[in-house]
Amino acid sequence: MRSATMMRQVTLLGGVVLFMAFSLSRPLEAANKEHLQMMADIRMLQQQNQALQAQLSALTDVLRTVTTRLDEQAGVNRKAFADQKSLVDALTSDLRVVREKVDETNVRLTSISQDVDALRTTAAAPPPQPAPGGPPADPAAVPGQPPSPTPQAPPTGFGASPTRAFESARADYYAGQWTLAIQGFESYIKTFPKSDLTDDAQYYVGESQYSAGQFRLAVAAYDRVIATYPSSNTLPDAYYKRGLALNALGQVQPARESFEFVAKNYPDSDAGRLAKQALDRLSRIGK
Repeated sequence: MRSATMMRQVTLLGGVVLFMAFSLSRPLEAANKEHLQMMADIRMLQQQNQALQAQLSALTDVLRTVTTRLDEQAGVNRKAFADQKSLVDALTSDLRVVREKVDETNVRLTSISQDVDALRTTAAAPPPQPAPGGPPADPAAVPGQPPSPTPQAPPTGFGASPTRAFESARADYYAGQWTLAIQGFESYIKTFPKSDLTDDAQYYVGESQYSAGQFRLAVAAYDRVIATYPSSNTLPDAYYKRGLALNALGQVQPARESFEFVAKNYPDSDAGRLAKQALDRLSRIGK
């Protein structure tokens, strides 16, 4: 009886121990599973992070390549713009020269047309007839002999037309005969000091000297235009070409002042626009 009771107690105690062991093993197993799940999540996050870092590195390389190409393209664009600007400057200068030559050609054509009309009028006029019963047209004429030649008036330095004299000197200028052009324009100024073309003649003295490389004389000639003919239509060009001559002499600051004057006071003229371009070139060289 007592033995049976002890057996029941031992059996009950074993059951309690087994129950407690089973009860304790379940939380440990659950905790282990949660730990394994967390480790798996951490590994997954690490893999995702590595993938993102690889993508970021690839994007950085692409961005660096694109930036390099953009810089190269910007350099190409700047060079192309500079080349186009130089071409436009050259075309503007050539257009100005062509316009001047067209104007001069029109003036010369008008003068030639007037001379031709005068010759036609003279050729169409009938010869003078002696009056009835009066003396012959040539008192020295002898019947049967040819009339004596009519004495011609001695030629003057330029002829009677200031326009023809000016055009003659300018023809030497366009032909590149700088010395003859200078002499012709200076003689014109002395012969026709009150002519409307006197200021142009003085300007062309400077142009001829500039073309001949006589920059100091050209500066003096342009200064004479500025001082003597303050209302001349050549004044903007005189200031601009004075600046070019000074710059050729290495006098950069006086050249800059001359460009600034014409750019400020004659901004809409060809000389004003060319002066602005010259100032830009001086600024770039100064940098």
